[in-house]
Amino acid sequence: MLSPELLDPSLRPSSHSTMDFPRTPRRVATSRDTAQTPRRLNSSHESDFPRTPLRRVSTSALESNFPRTPRSEFIRTPRRRSGEVDFPQTPRPRQNPPRQQPQTKSALPHRLVVLLNDHFKSRDDLWKATFLQSQINGECLALEKAITELKEKVSQGCMQWRSRSEEFGRVADGFGSMLPESQGGNVEKMVRIELPNLAKEVCRIQTIQLYAEKALKLEVMVGNLEDSASTIVRQTSTNKSFLGFQHVPNFNDSRRKQEKLLDAINVMKEIEQELIEMCTTRPEWSNLVKAVDSRVENALSILRPQSLSDYRALLASLGWPPPLVTSQTETINQTQLVPNPLLLMDSTKREIYSQSFLALCALQHVQSQRDVRQSMKEEKLQKSLSFESGLWAIDELVQPIATRMEHHFAKWSSQPEFIFALVFKITKDFMDGVDDVLQPLIDKARLSGLSAKEAWVSSMVKVLLGYLEKEIFPPLANKFHENKDESIEFSSSWLNLIDLIISFDKRMRVLSSSGIQKITSLIDLNETISKSVSVLSVFDEHLDWLQIWAEIEVSVAQEKLKPELENEKCWSYEIKDQAKIEEHHQKFLLSTREEYKAPPIVDAILKNASLMIERGHAVPTKSTKIEFFRKSGVLFLNHFFVLLLQRCRDLELITSVIDEDALVTIAGSINAARYFESVISEWDEDISFMDLNSGDRNKTRSFFSDEVLFLVKLETDCLEEIMSAILLEFEALSYDYIQNIDQWEDEGEPKIDFSEDDLENGTVSLGFMEALEILRDRILKLKDSLNSKDFFDLWRSVAEGLDYFIFSSIPWIDVRFSNSGVYQFRVDMRAVFLVFKPLCARPEAFFPFVSDCLRLLSMNKEDVDWFLRELTKNECRLKEWMHQKNLYHVNGSQAKMILVDRNFEE
Repeated sequence: MLSPELLDPSLRPSSHSTMDFPRTPRRVATSRDTAQTPRRLNSSHESDFPRTPLRRVSTSALESNFPRTPRSEFIRTPRRRSGEVDFPQTPRPRQNPPRQQPQTKSALPHRLVVLLNDHFKSRDDLWKATFLQSQINGECLALEKAITELKEKVSQGCMQWRSRSEEFGRVADGFGSMLPESQGGNVEKMVRIELPNLAKEVCRIQTIQLYAEKALKLEVMVGNLEDSASTIVRQTSTNKSFLGFQHVPNFNDSRRKQEKLLDAINVMKEIEQELIEMCTTRPEWSNLVKAVDSRVENALSILRPQSLSDYRALLASLGWPPPLVTSQTETINQTQLVPNPLLLMDSTKREIYSQSFLALCALQHVQSQRDVRQSMKEEKLQKSLSFESGLWAIDELVQPIATRMEHHFAKWSSQPEFIFALVFKITKDFMDGVDDVLQPLIDKARLSGLSAKEAWVSSMVKVLLGYLEKEIFPPLANKFHENKDESIEFSSSWLNLIDLIISFDKRMRVLSSSGIQKITSLIDLNETISKSVSVLSVFDEHLDWLQIWAEIEVSVAQEKLKPELENEKCWSYEIKDQAKIEEHHQKFLLSTREEYKAPPIVDAILKNASLMIERGHAVPTKSTKIEFFRKSGVLFLNHFFVLLLQRCRDLELITSVIDEDALVTIAGSINAARYFESVISEWDEDISFMDLNSGDRNKTRSFFSDEVLFLVKLETDCLEEIMSAILLEFEALSYDYIQNIDQWEDEGEPKIDFSEDDLENGTVSLGFMEALEILRDRILKLKDSLNSKDFFDLWRSVAEGLDYFIFSSIPWIDVRFSNSGVYQFRVDMRAVFLVFKPLCARPEAFFPFVSDCLRLLSMNKEDVDWFLRELTKNECRLKEWMHQKNLYHVNGSQAKMILVDRNFEE
């Protein structure tokens, strides 16, 4: 065994005695102080520290300095603090007490009044006085008792403090008495410097002692472990013949060997507990831990292969593995179960097998503990163990079966469905025997959270996964890279293999969880378990194969949808029932494709994307699942979104005259984008996609957030383009009408007091009728082609744009509106309102500037004159007056520009 100093340099004695720990110096009385202040060593209740004399003033002195006066003439003075001296005070002149006013309220304290009011609400409650008195007396006694106990505790604390002070004083006096009087000045140096160094040296010696004890204890344990390993090896050597062949296992020898193995495992458990304690309490002893780990690992390198070899020999003596199929099933293809040797063992063999199984489980448990301790941080040393690689004992059961199955696998490489069927059949045939025999042994080994069914299924899955990883996937991947363009047959075979794997994983997962109650049925929170029973976990280590799978999914879906994408009928929404269209127009909570008025191509796109996503959900690992989603379903959707955008950009909608077909096409793209946004948002709210983002703390957005933002921008841009096209078309058609100011200045037939009936019978200006007709046609066309949500936003935006255009385009400062001109302007604007009348009850509310202009032009001459006079006098009063006239959007300067040249002459 190495010396402590060589294993841990921190235990070597330092070259100097000065300590690095800063300590507060404590003053020790010198001989001079001792001479000046004698100590009373015989007293057990007084401290050895010198006392500070306090000046005490006797009562007689106070009485002699103050004249005798009645008590009532003295004014109460504050209580004297400790250390203060009483000086004689000059008596203050007598002051007459203030005259007290008669009290109208009770002089009792408020709390007492509340208490009495609660218990005595009327005269009938006076009988409760006796009970109240007894209750108050009891509470007073309890409080007095508590005060007495508190005084006793304080007294005991003071006594303890004084006794410690006396002890420290005696120690300090002892140090002082040992030195001559001439060296009294070195006492303080000794206390400040040498005493801490001495304490540090004592601590170092204690640490070395503890280190030596631990090292000696571990030396004994490791020695016992090495002796046990050597004994097991010698017993194995004696069981071999001189030819080197091993005889049939002797069960007595096996029992003795298993007992020795269990003893060695128990020693390893004790060693591991000591190492865990050292890692948590003494991390600086890492060299000792490494030395012990090295020797234990050498012993394990002997015990582990030997235990596995003995376990294999025991299985062979029991007749394992059984034949995969019986002669009857080979010839007649009957569904007869294969005999299970685990169920045919007698009591003696069962006992020997149980001991071997438990020993192997215990050895794996110790190995797992060591791996966790060596790989985890200190605060996670006590974390529960997880056997991700499976149980060694069950893996050894599967290994000889796998050797026999590979012979059949080689014959069925072109027919993988037979491979999956064989693995599933063997797994299912031995499931009952594994559960009946091995599950009680796992429970006896106290391997919490482990299931024999899951371990058996996991081992069988690993066998199939290893074969696919070596023999099936590499040739397929090479074929894909060689014939990337001509890969229709290859793509179908690859997708067929994926479908077989997904179906196989589902069936195996059902087998592993049969008879086990799952706490969470929606999400498998234990990713390790789901990964161990899934063949799709092969893509975790081969992301290039995952890329091939995703590319094949996208290419097959695009090839399948190619005819539909080229068919324009699939891009248009047919209006079959006008009544149903009106019903959809009134709804704002849309759900189906018909309600969104989306083209049929959308259903085909979503169907293929959902199939890709459904396949991707079978991948057990989160990171691999996210990678597949991004490279398959999301990529496929993005291709279609770009196609939608390209269709909108290819149409030149903003021209002098709008093409109705282009308008309908863009409306269909908006509907498709809106429906895609709705469906993808529902996917985002699904618990499976929410779980994908749960592990990433920095990710605050949803899984499809980028796609949703792209669709929202596409919808907004297309709606803005339609709105701009309608406004530009209206501007081009109404330009001559807006610039013709003579039509509002002509003094025709006087129209001063006209009613709504007169406006209804009025004739719209000829230059304005064409613009209104085309505007109405565009609105009605969009109402039939666009979904209700976007159409509602669109027509309101168009109305707002028309309001601003009409108000800002009329040269108000150059127009002198006559009465007939005002009448004609109101008739024209009413026609604009009627275009939007089918869409709302009060369309003029969406034309605030035009409505204010109509109110201003309809004012009489007196109001206009008053307004123009008050415009520059009182701005606040003018603003209030405008609000009274319902003028909220036009300011004072704009109103002046409209009214300054108003012509009221007939």
